[in-house]
Amino acid sequence: MKILVVGGGGREHAIIRALKKSPDCTEIWCAPGNGGISYDAKCKAIAATDVQAMVAFAKEEAFDYVVVAQDDPLALGMVDALAAVGIPAFGPNAAAARIEASKVFSKNLMKRYGIPTADYETFDDPAKVMDYIRGRNKYPVVIKADGLALGKGVLICQNEQEAEDGVKEIMLDKKFGASGNHVVVEEFLTGPEVSVLSFCDGKTVKPMVSSMDHKRALDHDEGLNTGGMGTVAPNPYYTDAVAAECMEKIFLPTVAAMEKEGCPFKGCLYFGLMLTPDGPKVIEYNCRFGDPETQVVLPLLESDLLTIMQATTNGTLAETEVKFSTGAAACVILASGGYPLSYEKGKIITGLTNGQTDADDVTVYHAGTAIRDGALVTAGGRVLGVTATAAALPAALDKAYKAAESIQFDKLHKRTDIGQRALAAMK
Repeated sequence: MKILVVGGGGREHAIIRALKKSPDCTEIWCAPGNGGISYDAKCKAIAATDVQAMVAFAKEEAFDYVVVAQDDPLALGMVDALAAVGIPAFGPNAAAARIEASKVFSKNLMKRYGIPTADYETFDDPAKVMDYIRGRNKYPVVIKADGLALGKGVLICQNEQEAEDGVKEIMLDKKFGASGNHVVVEEFLTGPEVSVLSFCDGKTVKPMVSSMDHKRALDHDEGLNTGGMGTVAPNPYYTDAVAAECMEKIFLPTVAAMEKEGCPFKGCLYFGLMLTPDGPKVIEYNCRFGDPETQVVLPLLESDLLTIMQATTNGTLAETEVKFSTGAAACVILASGGYPLSYEKGKIITGLTNGQTDADDVTVYHAGTAIRDGALVTAGGRVLGVTATAAALPAALDKAYKAAESIQFDKLHKRTDIGQRALAAMK
């Protein structure tokens, strides 16, 4: 099969590396891709959000299957547009992608079908937001932009002044554009966070191995929120008992709710969960693989990814094996100094051959790299994800950090404490 993966970051690289293991995968492309991905796939410089150009390219090249990995093209209806020209794709249609693309849609869905989540209200008037927050006078309070905001449209406000500043930033200054026309104001939940990616075919849901993300830029979970500075799998807080409760109260009800709403979900449904003192609750849904969670989840997948993806498209997931190894994986992100604010690009990366190290059980996923004059250089905030697998988490972390030490570029920044919370929970 000739396959196209839409996107150009570390998640897409992880998907490509997993798809290449399938005996049915004969040729693989990525659009737009990046420098490091070009070692594993042919790249075509088409913006992931350019639905028309991407569909025209898919037709022209006669791809057998397209994996739409990024949230924006899913929300824009790329899967619908591909279906219209007879090309099957992995991912939800635009109606089902609203589960991520609109926080208002997803929160109302949870309320309507009794799926546990934080108490909330939705607003389109900035003045009414502050009246509501002042009236409740409970801090911290969470303010979320309704639409897609690169994973950064969520503010945790510790007091009234921070809430006022947050409402101004989202709704008046339009930091996230039209995504801030509506906001959701939520109660602040406490407890360990868990990410669970799951394969869905509209009726059946098969969860993948759980993971733990590290969002803050600096050690000890300090600094600004980022797209993710590292991740580990499995998440030790996600016990068999918790998994069973999530399946019964969250996963199955969500898939059934989407079907009842007339927009059955096919593809990868990401459950962002908080294990609160009152039980597991949904913090957010994503309509695609998470980044960098994918970089630790897919290396542990033992079944054929292409077969599973096609089963989600064809509605045959119930009969398809989805098996993960009992081992562990750890990913350490190497970022540009200054990320997630301003940072320089074009720094030469050393320590890699054809984009990889020579360490055993280690894969380097390229998030923001380019090839200039034959040299691999930095081209983004998050540059590389160094992932290692092992029988247990301590060994996976040790391998990942050792491999990361061998990679250099000017102003490289990484956290030194990825996985420490998970190790503490395992004691």
